[in-house]
Amino acid sequence: MLVAFNKPYGVLCQFTDRSTPARPTLAGFGLPPEIYPAGRLDFDSEGLLLLTDDGALAHRLTDPRHKQPKTYWVQVEGDPDPTQLQRLRQGVMLKDGPTLPALASRIDPPALWPREPPVRFRRTVPDAWLEITLHEGRNRQVRRMTAAVGLPTLRLVRVAMGEIRLDALTSGEWRMQEP
Repeated sequence: MLVAFNKPYGVLCQFTDRSTPARPTLAGFGLPPEIYPAGRLDFDSEGLLLLTDDGALAHRLTDPRHKQPKTYWVQVEGDPDPTQLQRLRQGVMLKDGPTLPALASRIDPPALWPREPPVRFRRTVPDAWLEITLHEGRNRQVRRMTAAVGLPTLRLVRVAMGEIRLDALTSGEWRMQEP
C-alpha cells in the first residue's frame, strides 16, 4: 500500500509525539492503519509525504542510491540573481560537505493553500519562488542551500517524489497511490 499525503505546516512526520506539550502528528488525519512515512518532511515544511506498509518500497523511494528526484517549491527572501541560481545548480558547500548539483529555476508564485500561520510579509523586502529538484536528501538541505547563496527560505513545499506528484491534494488530504 502507498499513500500520498499533503502534510500541513507544523505537523510531525510520525504518529506520536512524546514532547510536552504534544505537537500535531500524522495520527490526526485518518490515514490507513499500519503505514509509516517513507522519508521525512520537516515540521516547518509542507507538501508531499509518502507513507507505506512495504519496507522494500520505502527503501526504493528514499535510499539515495536509487536517485529518486525530489522537487520543491521554495519561497525565498530576496530577488534571486543568475549567479545565485547557478550556484544552486552547481551544488553548494555546506558544513557537512558539498551538495550534488540541483535543478533550480525561478517560477511564478504557485496557487497554494493558505498556510497557518501565514508567512511574514515585509513591504521593504522582496521575495520570490524557486523550483528546486534534488537527488539527495540531507537534513534541511533545501533550506541550508538557499541560505548558503543568500536567499533564506520563507516557505518550503515538496511537490513531487520521483514520478509521484502532489497534484490537487490540499493541505491535510491524502489519496491511495499506485507504487
